[in-house]
Amino acid sequence: MSLDFTAINPAAARAGETTQAGSGDLPERAQYVVVGGGMVGTSIAYHLALLGATDVVLLERKQLTSGTTWHAAGEVVSGGASEDALWMARYSAELYARLEEETGVATGFRRCGYLQLATTARADENLRRETAYMRSVGMTKDVLSPREVADLVPLMRTDDVVHGFWTPDEGRANPVDVTMSLARGARQRGVRIFQDTEVTDFVLDHGRVVGVRTDRGDVGCEKVVLAAGLWGRELAAKAGVTVPLQAAEHYYLLTEPIPGVTPESVPVIEDGEAYGYYREEGGGLLVGMFEPVGKAWALDGTPRDSAFAVLPPDWERLAPFLEVAMRRFPALEDAGIRTLFCGPESFTDDLSPMLGESPEVDNLYLACGLNSIGILSGGGLGHVMAQWMLEEHPPIDVTTVGVDRAHEFQATRLFRRERTVERLGFLLNDLSWPNAQPRLGRHVRRSPYHAQHVADGAHFVATSGWEYPDYFAGPGVTPTVEWGYARGEAFERTREEHLRARDSVAIFDMSLMSHHLVQGPDACAVLNRVCANDVDTAPGRVVYTQWLDDRGGIIADVTVTRMADDAYVVVSGDNIHRRVPAWIRRQTRAGEFLTVTDVTSGHAMLSVQGPRSRELLQRLSPDDWSDAAFPYLTARKVELGYTPLWALRVTYVGELGWDLLVPTEFGATLYEQLREAGEDLGLLPTGLGALETMRLEKAFRDMGHDIDSGDTPLEAGLGFAVAWDKPGGFVGRDALLAQREAGPPSARLVNVLLDSPDHDLVGDEPVYWDDQPVGHVRSGGFGHSLGAACGIAGLTREGGVTAGGLAAGSFEVDVAGTRVPARVSLRPFFDPDRSRILS
Repeated sequence: MSLDFTAINPAAARAGETTQAGSGDLPERAQYVVVGGGMVGTSIAYHLALLGATDVVLLERKQLTSGTTWHAAGEVVSGGASEDALWMARYSAELYARLEEETGVATGFRRCGYLQLATTARADENLRRETAYMRSVGMTKDVLSPREVADLVPLMRTDDVVHGFWTPDEGRANPVDVTMSLARGARQRGVRIFQDTEVTDFVLDHGRVVGVRTDRGDVGCEKVVLAAGLWGRELAAKAGVTVPLQAAEHYYLLTEPIPGVTPESVPVIEDGEAYGYYREEGGGLLVGMFEPVGKAWALDGTPRDSAFAVLPPDWERLAPFLEVAMRRFPALEDAGIRTLFCGPESFTDDLSPMLGESPEVDNLYLACGLNSIGILSGGGLGHVMAQWMLEEHPPIDVTTVGVDRAHEFQATRLFRRERTVERLGFLLNDLSWPNAQPRLGRHVRRSPYHAQHVADGAHFVATSGWEYPDYFAGPGVTPTVEWGYARGEAFERTREEHLRARDSVAIFDMSLMSHHLVQGPDACAVLNRVCANDVDTAPGRVVYTQWLDDRGGIIADVTVTRMADDAYVVVSGDNIHRRVPAWIRRQTRAGEFLTVTDVTSGHAMLSVQGPRSRELLQRLSPDDWSDAAFPYLTARKVELGYTPLWALRVTYVGELGWDLLVPTEFGATLYEQLREAGEDLGLLPTGLGALETMRLEKAFRDMGHDIDSGDTPLEAGLGFAVAWDKPGGFVGRDALLAQREAGPPSARLVNVLLDSPDHDLVGDEPVYWDDQPVGHVRSGGFGHSLGAACGIAGLTREGGVTAGGLAAGSFEVDVAGTRVPARVSLRPFFDPDRSRILS
């Protein structure tokens, strides 16, 4: 089927408009080079100029809007409850509404309203939780009865609707018009735009980008941002940068005009459980599909001559979803079809964008993998990226969106092919559930204990490709997990494992943790400058510390163990694996020498925790594990059974315990010996679901969930891990000192415990202080030792958040629309004096 793209979106005919761009000679140099002339690239260029940059060049390989932008549906809505994502969506809407006045080019933005349908109990709870969050930040979001939904959209069948969720001030824009308006605004502020100019390579100098190569010549520069959409992975690879994203087929159907369909009668409608969305287009309906079984496109590389690609539609594969759409809108059965359009869009494996400075190459920034929300968030994203490049600090938390979270295996052809199949369905619906897990591209990274975990009936959860056991159903038993919010087998099994660990002993498979060996004559000097705490200690000391940026924001939360005078091991979470060596490299000064070696694959980490952990370990070891010989936060080379290893006395659950850095080849052997030795102690397999609920009771922070670059150690309650007066200081010290001198921080992490055991916390629940919204829960779970749900929340209050103020306040947490009384404290609710840890 051939199709002229102007038939889909008449405004797209203007995509080739040069507006004096693409003509003339390329400059020899520019301060900032933006690669890509779609929605994201033009937004970044516009905002660089808006924020004061005076030497910006945008290079587009074909014409503006080619790739994905030209065929995007253009919804501008704020579904989801992420603080940063919500800000970007709302900023985008405000920007699109005012651009015409500034540039003279309309964006087509209309506030036609946004209606989300809940057709199941789990969807209803999810949208109630989302509504609670959005209302707490000042948005208008109404809960409608089925009758009210029918009155709002008379053409739509509503007999299966539980509730509708209505945001009246959101809507849609014309992606091509938005892009052209941004391009006009960028040019008016001095940005030079060159179309038909393909970037073919990068010029690098000692790990830093210093220019781009094009088919029209080289352009030297200080910084490059790669916003190349479909071509992002392949183009970044030319600089040795890993950006795992993959294009997939994406469909929508356009009908001929339908009686009764007007811009006023059909808002933007999302029907998540049916994997579809709808809106008015040209007097007819646009029926969009994010089918749960999708198809990757161009696995071996996006065709170089591709620009305004229209792919042959697969009617047979889409027929079942079209039938669902016809049930929702019976008028579709008699409507004429203009086209079933299929075009490529790029997706990432975790459905978060790839943003920020690459860990491999300095000053090369990425803004790729927008997962079908490039128009929705593009305005705000452009502002974020421009501010990031200008100030060299991200204005938002980047742990979940930073390109440095990605791993090389995720860019392999096989992984991209498998994972992409289910990304569309996850985006519109499946990702809504807190316990949802991908089904494809699994069992990629396995610890030496994996086969035993399978035999023990583990329910596996994937993170960074690692398979880790969340809980155990029992030998020979297949776990049963239903996605949603209902308590099920996972709740009961986790409770049993949690309480057993508190009473006796547990072994957690923590092989997913990242390990880097830092060694050399300047290892101590560099790490002590990077770490807020003092790591210039005697060998055998374990130091808990944060790494900060110049503003005092937390960019890493790690333990640093000194193994020898010139050697350390840095243990971090899997989500900042690639950030660790990149940050150390960037903080190493001229003349300093050290090496950073990724030794993660060399260790199978076991964490032995609980009041009887010392007894268990002593049974297999000739070494002395007493408190006098092996105190808290020390590390020793020991032997356990056949295995020589390093043991670190640390805990992430609030118990007496040790982390064992087990050489991988000994992993299975040692695990078997530990299990046999602990049989009479009640030792049974324990999943990381129990570790999560235990750490929440103890208020231990989790990087990227509870703490991020928007928090300082003082705000996070981690001031105890700061060595304020150590010689030479540390990165971020000046900013942190200024904050300390200013008095109690107005933003603070606190611990929350619900009064009722009948409600669950999963994160993003609003917190009310004396009936005023002051923040939200960042991480939540059920505190089985405390008897109710607990969590870590971020609160903001003018005048400071103090222990005295919290003690005098009245608190509630909004759980899916129900205000639940709660206790709030700066101290953990479980073992606040650390007596169990220090036993």
